[in-house]
Amino acid sequence: MGKPYVLVIPYPTQGHVIPLVELSQNLAKQGIKISFVNTVFNHKRVLDAFGEKVDENGLLHLLSVPDGLEDGKDRNQLGKLTERLCQVMPTQLKELIHKVNGSDDDKISCVLADINIGLALDVAAELGIPTVGLWPGAVFQLAMLLSIPKFIDDGLIDEIGTPLMKHKMFQLSPKTPSIHPMNLVWLNIDDSPSTQKIMFDFILRNIKVVETTDWVLCNSSLELEFQGFNLVPKASPIGPFLAINRLGNLSGNFWPEDSTFIYVAFGSFTVFDQIQFQELALGLEITERPFIWVVREDITKGKHHNYPKGFNERVGNRCRIVSWAPQAAVLGHSSIACFISHCGWNSTMEGVSNGVPFLCWPYFADQFLNESYISDIWKTGLKLQKDEGGIIRKEEIKRKVEQLVGDENFKTRAVELKQMVEKSVCDGGSSDKVFKNFVQWLKS
Repeated sequence: MGKPYVLVIPYPTQGHVIPLVELSQNLAKQGIKISFVNTVFNHKRVLDAFGEKVDENGLLHLLSVPDGLEDGKDRNQLGKLTERLCQVMPTQLKELIHKVNGSDDDKISCVLADINIGLALDVAAELGIPTVGLWPGAVFQLAMLLSIPKFIDDGLIDEIGTPLMKHKMFQLSPKTPSIHPMNLVWLNIDDSPSTQKIMFDFILRNIKVVETTDWVLCNSSLELEFQGFNLVPKASPIGPFLAINRLGNLSGNFWPEDSTFIYVAFGSFTVFDQIQFQELALGLEITERPFIWVVREDITKGKHHNYPKGFNERVGNRCRIVSWAPQAAVLGHSSIACFISHCGWNSTMEGVSNGVPFLCWPYFADQFLNESYISDIWKTGLKLQKDEGGIIRKEEIKRKVEQLVGDENFKTRAVELKQMVEKSVCDGGSSDKVFKNFVQWLKS
């Protein structure tokens, strides 16, 4: 009998690839052989980022399959991407599995896939291969999706996912996040009704695998989401992965050690119109605090970022504007006072694992639910309020930064949460026990 050999498959966007890469690296450290399957498009990006060396002991290998979209097509249009994945991925995966098993002494003994690409787990089950689903976000988001049939029965949404009570907040139980019906995940990915239908149908298909898969693992911890894990008894906490992999604080004179910096980053999908982009720039300026602002090439609508006139001269040396930053390392530095974030789950876990308070600026998908965790449940951050025109104004940014940084309670709670998370991944902690049991299962 050969070694345990796991085929790992993420949903092909950055926020989903990252946690599965981190879990794969942790498994490779335990002597588990891994083949990580990206789409051809993402495979090139991962190679550019890591090179061939994605783990220390050579047990983690990178493979790729087509995503069905032509070169040059916008992969951020998740409706089209998802539709094509459903059409091409099952056949591509079957061929890949047969090819790997035909050419390798070790046969694939398990398929570990993102539950958001449940079709991969269906393919594995069809081929008689044991399956593991990873939920890369909050377990409470999974609980919300598993509750869709109940929402329909209770008359909260119709059969195609449209809210029937447009202003009634959704909350599954006390002490859990609440969410506005228009922020349900399939409704806020795109304004297009056809995309909303594609995503709703895709979600209904994906959640079925929760019943059939051998394990449901979640990149979260019992300490962060006790009520959430009660709602999904099959889910086991195994994270946050970042806390397991933390390298400690940056050393050296990176910035002065004075806890005054604002770190501003919005993930890989957020797009601003020019008015909002300028208000954000002016808001950062009038805080009169030093800041690091990650500005992606495609963060604004249009080809150029139009900074306010004279902005760069006025903020001068107290600001760093970069196209990319090593986020976990930045947040681990003691000079960071707060994190203005889109509240993607990976960024949320990075902030939590480093004890940093948040200013929440969600854009789409599960980010509104994560915002509710931060501001309503954990109380480690504040929400930013839009004006009547849907814009977060510079005065609101300045006011909330001052409120967040001026109240020590936010920092105290953030540090307490960090300590809880560290405990869960340390030897004997709740997530550590699940990970060790999972590794034993893979090896058996």
